[in-house]
Order: sequence, then structure tokens, then C-alpha cells
Amino acid sequence: MEGTVMPELRTLLTGLGLVESPRWHEDRLYVSDWTAGEVIAVDLDGGHEVVARVASLPLCTAWSPDGRLFILDSAEARLLRLDADGTLADHADLGGFGHGWNDIVIDGRGNAYVNRIGFDMSTGEDPRPGDITLVRPDGSARKVADGIEFPNGMAVTEDDSTLIVADSYGTSLVGFDIRPDGSLSAGRLWADLRGEAPDGICVDAEGAVWYATVPGRRCVRIREGGEILGTVDLDRGAFACALGGPDRRTLFIAAAEWPGWPTPVPRGSGQVLATLVTVPGAGRP
Repeated sequence: MEGTVMPELRTLLTGLGLVESPRWHEDRLYVSDWTAGEVIAVDLDGGHEVVARVASLPLCTAWSPDGRLFILDSAEARLLRLDADGTLADHADLGGFGHGWNDIVIDGRGNAYVNRIGFDMSTGEDPRPGDITLVRPDGSARKVADGIEFPNGMAVTEDDSTLIVADSYGTSLVGFDIRPDGSLSAGRLWADLRGEAPDGICVDAEGAVWYATVPGRRCVRIREGGEILGTVDLDRGAFACALGGPDRRTLFIAAAEWPGWPTPVPRGSGQVLATLVTVPGAGRP
């Protein structure tokens, strides 16, 4: 484990709210400020601009293989597409599949996997398992997996063969084989996190996963089966992480203070952090 991470953290951006969904694309990191309803592009010097505004919480994004940004509007149960002229267009209506939409990842074939929790946290409903819906490049959609206690961050391996899902309530990472038609196999235990709740995740070139954890205030690199390979400790909750930079050896972390549900994240506590790692990123996001 020693030597996996150079532990020095650099702060790229401060003054955010609940910041999530870091995605590296063409020399910039894209993050979502759920509190402000903004998708923000950040360069390596901390320069930034708002590229889209969507009043939704959650508010997660993914890049397609042809370079288009997709935004999951949970509040309206729809998948949006940011077109070249800067306008947002409807790509898929997800209302018929339920509500509670959370994260999204797009594989190398252009298939989008979007997940949702199975209950309304805001009303204090009892927890119910969530599911995953496949949205094809033409906008057609169908449910492809269920039975995940609380589906959260997702990642696809470099060869497009495996979808890995963070199950926050199940305190585990779950793996699904991706079939040629985009459907998924039954889920299998990828790693038991022994009581730690994972949030956003990413994959590296050795097939290991980095997961962020809010209550644990850290990011953890883990091998399939559960061996911990490295950690990055924070002074606040780690909501999500992504590997990027020119050589994909920078671990970007979306972090914020977390007072505990249902108290909202304090405005201004959200940060985008960066640290160097030895193994580059692979797969998606």
C-alpha cells in the first residue's frame, strides 16, 4: 500500500456547496454543484466557468464517446444532452421508470447506465432497493438490473466488459458483466467494504477501484476481492473521485462538510481537490 499515493493535496476550487460527479474531459474537469444547480468546468490552474444550469439534486453527468455531455436531471426524471450550441436537449424520458435518479456512466459503445434509489429520502420513507436503467444512444430505455440496496457511483472497465456499482447501504462494490446488447448479468460481490459506505468511484489501469466515502472522510483504492491498496485522507466528506489530468495520474476529489441527513451541506464548504497517484486512470468515467 505504501507509495501508492503522493499524499499532498492541492485545492483547485473552493466556495461550492454539495459538489459531486467529477468527470475529466479534454483538459478540464467537470463537476456538479448540486446546491447551486450548476455544472462547472475547471482547469488545472483553478480557472472555471459554468457550462450548464439544471435545478436538480442529484445532478450527475457523463461524457459520451463522441464527446457530448449528458446530464441526469433527477428532479424531472429525464436525461439531457448538452448540444454544441450550448442548449440542453431532451435525450430520454425516465419518468416511466420511477424517480430518485442518482448517478450515470456511459460505456465505450455509447450506452448510458443510470441508477436510482427505490425510496424517497426526503419524506423519510423506509429504504427499498434501487435499480439500473440502460439508455441506448437512440434514447430508448429499459431496466437492466435491480436489487441494489442504495445504488450510488458507477464505473465501466476499460474493455467495456464490467459495470461496477457502489452500493452505499450494502457497504460494498457490486460487479455486473455487460453483454453485447448492453444488458447486464446478475450482480456479484466485487468487494466487501466492511461497513464503509462508498459514494463516487473510478477505475485505474490495474483494474483497481478508487471509492470516495463521506462518513469515512477519505478515498480508498481497492482491489477486487477487498484488498486495500492506498488511501487519501481528508478533513471533510469525500463525495466522489475521478482520475484525469494529461496522463490520467491525477486523482480529483469532490469534497464537502457533511452534517448528516437531512441537514444540507453548508454552502461554501464544497471543494475540488487534486493529488497525484502512480497508476493512471482507465475506463469510464
